[in-house]
Amino acid sequence: MNRIEEILEFNKSFVENKDYENYITTKYPNKKIAILSCMDTRLIELLPAALNLKNGDAKIIKNAGGIITHPFGSVIRSLLVAIYELNVEDIMVIGHYDCGMQGLDSEKLVNKMLARQISQDKINMIKYCGVDFKNWLKGFDDAETSVLETVNIIRNHPLIPSDVNVHGFIMDPNTGKLEKL
Repeated sequence: MNRIEEILEFNKSFVENKDYENYITTKYPNKKIAILSCMDTRLIELLPAALNLKNGDAKIIKNAGGIITHPFGSVIRSLLVAIYELNVEDIMVIGHYDCGMQGLDSEKLVNKMLARQISQDKINMIKYCGVDFKNWLKGFDDAETSVLETVNIIRNHPLIPSDVNVHGFIMDPNTGKLEKL
């Protein structure tokens, strides 16, 4: 059985046993918090556990590095929906040490694409459409600085109201220790 078949088999049992009943909540976050964080596998269970978050407490938005790559991209769109439709009042930007985006080299990433049979023509086509691969795929040098830059983007965004509080934090991905920046 492959990985996807295992997941589907588990899901069938999960539904048949009504295990979902332990997770029933509404779409509105109980704590009126949205969290932007990294997709790092170490944070899947650690982040909510370290913050004492239960199902239904917060909106959690995850991407590589917990960063905003475009001021009108999907992260900001998600935050706007969370604020205006789902009553979010606080935003937590949570970066972490030892992030895979730290030191990421966009040229090396493109070379890996080429090695996996993505043609240079396709990459050029995307570049000609206006995508700046160097900026779009770049990492960051320092996790704390990255969090503070992301906080600054959100705080100064023209569509984020001034009554929404935006906070920056760094987390230890081994212990869950959270430090306010």
